[in-house]
Amino acid sequence: MTGRPEEIVLGVDTHKDVHVAAVITSTGAMLDTRSFPTTREGYRQLLSWARAFGCLKRAGVECTGSYSAALTRYLHSEGIAVTEVNQPDKALRRRRGKTDAIDAGAAAHAVLSGRATATAKTADGPVETIRLFKMTKSSAVKSRSQAINQLKAVLVSADPELRESLAGLSNPKLIRRCSELEAAAGITPAMAVRHTLRLLAGRIRHLTDEINDLTARITSAITTYAPKLLDCYGVGPDTAATLLIAAGDNPDRMGGEGSFAALCGVSPVEASSGKTQRRRLNRGGDRQANSALYTIVLARLRWENRSREYLERRISEGKTRREAIRCLKRYVAREIYQLITAARNPTHALASAD
Repeated sequence: MTGRPEEIVLGVDTHKDVHVAAVITSTGAMLDTRSFPTTREGYRQLLSWARAFGCLKRAGVECTGSYSAALTRYLHSEGIAVTEVNQPDKALRRRRGKTDAIDAGAAAHAVLSGRATATAKTADGPVETIRLFKMTKSSAVKSRSQAINQLKAVLVSADPELRESLAGLSNPKLIRRCSELEAAAGITPAMAVRHTLRLLAGRIRHLTDEINDLTARITSAITTYAPKLLDCYGVGPDTAATLLIAAGDNPDRMGGEGSFAALCGVSPVEASSGKTQRRRLNRGGDRQANSALYTIVLARLRWENRSREYLERRISEGKTRREAIRCLKRYVAREIYQLITAARNPTHALASAD
């Protein structure tokens, strides 16, 4: 008898206002379940309650990127290894039923059995800042595109005199001219068209200023966190931000560059059967990160001779163009991962260079 407290595992089923926690032993026996409010005091009570049962080192938490993001940061700050847990298997849920306590227990058992292995993102560093800026910029770009389409749709049905005076203008000139239209008085359709064009043009200019400001902030944050990433051929602020967000503030949670490639959906997947030995494209992973890698590859194929020569060589060896591009995306993923991990651990990067 050593007198050491028994190791326990925590599982949490998360919701907007309440988190339901379950504690199990190292042998899988359920000890207790309880609900806690999603407040800082609630997080403190949850951790104190769980630690009362034994030595807590691991926790399985659902929705670590949304409802439980704040709880995940709190547990990380207290030295708890948080594992991201997917929803329970549907077949198992049909057999056992569905309650919040059952889901919390299933999250803990997923960690204990090794079914859940993905370390949760910490979301407490510069990458989280970039994610927030990128999210805001994406919504602003979407709103600006919608406003531009509405402006052109209104202009199509405008009086011929007004429509002809604005015909043939580029988008920037058209928006500037519409914003300079005099404020209209009255309730006639012609006056409403002028007023609508003026308001939409003002909205577009405001959103453009917002997008430019966010782009500058994203670029500054990337330059500070990973200064060499933007120097990589074909990588711009948007693609760099997307790939950093996929890796998270703790890219060391991934086992290596192969894990990052799988996360981005560019790792080959075995599709062999019988006498057929082949690999197919990976259609899983983070599709936004996959799209960012594809954008980088397209830029390199257009402007970089080395990438074009590689593509032609792989096609001559019997690969399709899609498979050759997948190979290129795999190489880009390796290059990006090395830059991200070097930014995370500069001491290791200097040692590798030596």
